[in-house]
Amino acid sequence: MIDIRDFNSLGGADHGWLTAKHHFSFANYRDPERFGWGKLRVWNDDLIRAGTGFPPHGHRDMEIITYVREGAITHRDHLNNEGRTVAGDVQVMSAGTGIQHEEWNLEDKDTRIFQIWIEPAKQGLRPRWETASFPKEDRKGRLVPLASGKPDAVAEALWIAQDAEILGATLDAGAEVTHLLGKDRLAYLVPAKGRVEVNGIEVTERSGAAIRDVETLTIRALDDAEFLLVDLPPED
Repeated sequence: MIDIRDFNSLGGADHGWLTAKHHFSFANYRDPERFGWGKLRVWNDDLIRAGTGFPPHGHRDMEIITYVREGAITHRDHLNNEGRTVAGDVQVMSAGTGIQHEEWNLEDKDTRIFQIWIEPAKQGLRPRWETASFPKEDRKGRLVPLASGKPDAVAEALWIAQDAEILGATLDAGAEVTHLLGKDRLAYLVPAKGRVEVNGIEVTERSGAAIRDVETLTIRALDDAEFLLVDLPPED
């Protein structure tokens, strides 16, 4: 099954400084048909205006992965972590027993991010934060693990506390890649740029594809495209 969540059907909010689209129920947006996808609980598509951001606030027991599509985001937290993550790169915050953090767009232009929340396999972990660079040219024509907690995770991927993996690729129009999802696992795919086909089903830019009961994915670019794919464990 490949269920398309068209971008125009997504919930959202416009706070002036922040324009957000929600693939799943989040904050004041509630859709009884869209309360996450397995261990994937949040996929927010955020535009953060220049010179603004999220003031200090807290999280617990969640793996929060931020993929920067345009611009840059600057992170600070109560553990004295601080860093700037630029377009194409990734940061992971494991909230664990509790973390207070803030996220700012300190640039002179708007920043666009995907923020992805995945439930950890175990609660009460030690909170942590890290960021890493993933040049887009290294992902051309192939899927690259950006964050992973799978047993066979590559060393370059940022670690997350769940048997899940976030992969990214850039494809020229007409190019394709395959991904062996495996029996019973779930996936969620979102093109950050351009249109793709997943096993022949079109997914437009910033729309989502919720996937289950499909062992092998063939992803073909209809335009020059950039996309993220989350590989998730079976549902409990």
